[in-house]
Amino acid sequence: MAQWNPFEDVDALRREIDRAFEGFGSRHAPSERAAFLPGRGPRRYPLINLSEDKDRLYIEALTPGVDPQSLEVSMLQSRLTLAGEKSRIAGEVKPEAFHRSERASGKFVRSVELPVEVDETAIQAEYKNGLLLVTLPKAAKAKPKQITVNVA
Repeated sequence: MAQWNPFEDVDALRREIDRAFEGFGSRHAPSERAAFLPGRGPRRYPLINLSEDKDRLYIEALTPGVDPQSLEVSMLQSRLTLAGEKSRIAGEVKPEAFHRSERASGKFVRSVELPVEVDETAIQAEYKNGLLLVTLPKAAKAKPKQITVNVA
């Protein structure tokens, strides 16, 4: 006859709860705030592309409908923070007049850990066609150095 072990049931419940919460962000970054995007689950906003070349890092943040005057870009140590606000709607439409409202609005904050050190004094940000474009020159010590090899 098999014995009943209540701890097996508790462990199975814990695994089910873990699976249910897997889509809500990384376990390594619980302090990351999810944004107001509608859909299957919360996502970070704005969505970004982070790329680099030999001398610079480039961030393209998808920010359509965001008031460019509300955008703030700040740098602290190796963390770049993007903040702003997406207005609810243009015009004086009352919420009860909507039949469908799928375009989210509100304030957002997104922080990105940069992979290399940057020259904080030369960061440039530009808003163009719904994209926030941030150019971050790499610090001199973060750039690759060519070392000559002496042949004896």
